[in-house]
Amino acid sequence: MRIDKSEIEQLEQRYRTAFINSLAGFRQAVLIGTRSVDKKTNLAIFNSLIHLGANPALFGLMSRPDSVQRDTLQNILETKEYTLNFIQATHYKKAHQTSARYEKGISEFEKVEFTPVYLSGFGAPFVGEAVVKIAMKFEESIPITLNGTILIVGSIRMVDINDGMVGKDGFVNLSAAEVLISQGLDAYFISSEVGRLPYAKP
Repeated sequence: MRIDKSEIEQLEQRYRTAFINSLAGFRQAVLIGTRSVDKKTNLAIFNSLIHLGANPALFGLMSRPDSVQRDTLQNILETKEYTLNFIQATHYKKAHQTSARYEKGISEFEKVEFTPVYLSGFGAPFVGEAVVKIAMKFEESIPITLNGTILIVGSIRMVDINDGMVGKDGFVNLSAAEVLISQGLDAYFISSEVGRLPYAKP
């Protein structure tokens, strides 16, 4: 199969969405926990987490256009706090269900039966079942004018992770914990390590 730009643009919408989304490859599945200004919890699965830098520690998150109701985006922009939660693959069905379009004010925590927990006085809820919990502070949003998406930039405020997942060199072994990864909008996997190599030099 060989297909050029004009042919891609002519593909049926759902086919094109599935094709381009899955073409981007395997990505971290992350549950984003937020709480509205009136204290209503929200939970949504994303697969667009981006490492932006280690000093300061920054992660990016792509949000779809805010042309329709986007509770996660609205909560982040209004409260400036959110959580990143990595769960094990055994929870993939519940995690996927958080992508359903529930009415505003209905908590996905309750609907899919994940446990909201609060740590260190942080205002946004974490997922109790997550093996990695990261508290994030909103720093800035960057609009992508080509398609209306928004890059959310946040700084890491706190990380809660099992000691056994962190190596002596600081490497976080997500595959050993069978952390959920995804491809496209509806396929889920676990990863297996091929190997680690030393720092490459000429």
